[in-house]
Order: sequence, then structure tokens, then C-alpha cells
Amino acid sequence: MKSIIQSEKECCFTHSTANLEKHHIFNGPNRKNSEKYGLTVYLTHNMHNEPPDGVHHNKDNREHLCRIGQEAFEAIHGHEEFMRILRENFL
Repeated sequence: MKSIIQSEKECCFTHSTANLEKHHIFNGPNRKNSEKYGLTVYLTHNMHNEPPDGVHHNKDNREHLCRIGQEAFEAIHGHEEFMRILRENFL
């Protein structure tokens, strides 16, 4: 599914269009749900996988994306459905 968060292919944080990687906002056991419900964003490689700012290293940036993802999902499907599927509240 196409992202419900971004309409442009650019880094969610920097708006750069170089060295982009697709990031599943909810990973681990929820990676498939991120793909299914469009809970993905584009990030530059540094904002994705490199310390100190990459979301796989930076808790604040990771939690920011989780809040954005939850808000976008709930705008379409509601809070109860988010909790049923993803099982954690980030707001």
C-alpha cells in the first residue's frame, strides 16, 4: 500500500530526495501491518540507519514517527482499531 503519511518521495525529516530508504514506522512483529496500512515513510540513509539521528538509533525521532503514524492511522480507522492491530499507544 502507498504511504498514508507522505505523498512526495522525500525524507520525512529533511525533505531531501537523495539516498532515500523506505522505513516501516512500526517494525518487528508490526512490520507487515506498517506495509498493509501504509504506515511507511521515506528517510535519507543517515536519518534511517546512522547514529546519532537515524530512527534506528534515536529514540526521539523514532517516537516522533510513531506518533505521526498513529495519528494518520486513527484519522482513517479510529483509535480502537489502532489499539486492536498495533497494541501500543504512542500519543
